[in-house]
Amino acid sequence: MPTYPHGPRLLKGAIVTVSNFGSQTTIAFQYNPETVKRSLQPQMAGGDEGQRSQVVRYTDAPVETIDVEIMIDASDQLEQGDPGTLQAGIYPQLSLLELLTYPSSQQVILNTALLETGTLEVAPLSAPLALFMWGPNRVLPVRLNTLSISEELFDPNLNPLRATVSLNMRALSYSDLAPLSQGYNLFLAYQQTKEAMAMQALSRSTSIAGITIGQSGS
Repeated sequence: MPTYPHGPRLLKGAIVTVSNFGSQTTIAFQYNPETVKRSLQPQMAGGDEGQRSQVVRYTDAPVETIDVEIMIDASDQLEQGDPGTLQAGIYPQLSLLELLTYPSSQQVILNTALLETGTLEVAPLSAPLALFMWGPNRVLPVRLNTLSISEELFDPNLNPLRATVSLNMRALSYSDLAPLSQGYNLFLAYQQTKEAMAMQALSRSTSIAGITIGQSGS
């Protein structure tokens, strides 16, 4: 998508991972996906089917799933003669995304060595905190459910040159994360941003309807 000097500045969507030691890795999308599909499933406790309706109570934040398709293309880099792209195509970019599904090889080697020396309890392999960033108002912790890759073009050494990556993610709410952790606070801020945006829409809606907030209808 072309950009213009006096047009709006286009932000790049990204996935950011934060390790337990605070180091960050940013995976910026080469091209922003044209569609972001989101699904929210409310988490409520209420009466059983067929019985008199009871008060519905929230048990948690809704389960939110996010689907995006990311395009990765080596055309521009090949045209500019980028040495890394000439040597490996888009394999490095694909590897960066694929590693979101792997434990660290260092963790694997360390745990294997501990088991071989007779250690009875070995800590589970931990994943870094992953954040889905889609503009300044949507920064939320996520868990990657599935990642599928369709490679569509290859160089003579069979390095991929063009691919579509489909990501299915689940938002991690304050019930999934340790209280006051970075992810906990980020999800809480994500919800508070929604509440602020909703108040803007409510103000406009009540103005159009000719009433003020807090005024009950007849």
